[in-house]
Amino acid sequence: VIGPETAKTAAERDEELAVALHDQRLVKDEWEVAQLQRAVDATVLGFGDVAVVLPRARATSERYIEGTFFLRARVEGNDVGYGTIAASGPNSTTLHWMRNDGPVRAGELLLLDAGVETTSLYTADVTRTLPVSGRFSPLQRRVYDLVYAAQEAAIAAVAPGRPFTEYHRIAQRVLAEGLVEWGLLEGPLDRVVELGLQRRYTLHGTGHMLGLDVHDCAKARTEVHLYGDLRPGMVLTVEPGLYFQPDDLTVPEELRGIGVRIEDDVLVTAEGNRVLSAGLPRAADDVEAWLAERLPRS
Repeated sequence: VIGPETAKTAAERDEELAVALHDQRLVKDEWEVAQLQRAVDATVLGFGDVAVVLPRARATSERYIEGTFFLRARVEGNDVGYGTIAASGPNSTTLHWMRNDGPVRAGELLLLDAGVETTSLYTADVTRTLPVSGRFSPLQRRVYDLVYAAQEAAIAAVAPGRPFTEYHRIAQRVLAEGLVEWGLLEGPLDRVVELGLQRRYTLHGTGHMLGLDVHDCAKARTEVHLYGDLRPGMVLTVEPGLYFQPDDLTVPEELRGIGVRIEDDVLVTAEGNRVLSAGLPRAADDVEAWLAERLPRS
């Protein structure tokens, strides 16, 4: 019979093993990177499937989008790597909207956060915010372009030897600067960033490690993960966002209900980085052109 003290020791040893394994999983070898690229490539196909059926989703609900992506995940891999977020309209402002039962309306945005899990259980994690009708309104594009600028700056900061927290800090500063310029936050900018005032609208961090888990290496030691430096072979997400809640009286009425996130999977290389999900467009003009190729002509 295992006594309480022995069981406690066993549990502690299990935890030590988990920490050691997660430390080792921080850097992926070539085979693992290839598995992640397969997961991402299948995910890109799934996003293309969704673009084609947007008119059908408008006739039904977000569930049509979720089901369409799930079909690709089951055909190309093992499953989805996590619950698909198919958030249309004001649902896009809910960080982990997975009910996926809301309407998909013309003129609104669809925030799709989804990833295929391969048969080897490595998962992708990609987000695109798509105009349901195929084109952004001027206001939607304004929000989208700010998030895109933050993501561009953050991706540029992903390189070996740079702190893991740096790309998050850079993305938050770009978003905060835009919010100050729009008059939503009172500057100066350094004060806003120091107090984290932009977090009311940004809600979350800018990324996490990716691998066998969608939030990989969660048990790794903070000194080698959260407060460590990036190393070649690490794979992480870069995913800034802006979310203006439907009932938030601190923003102009026309902004309320708009949520935008852009997320890509990025490999740290010896020279800098490689965006594994580059097969999906990110810039607003490119997104519109990509949709135009897939949406049925009226």
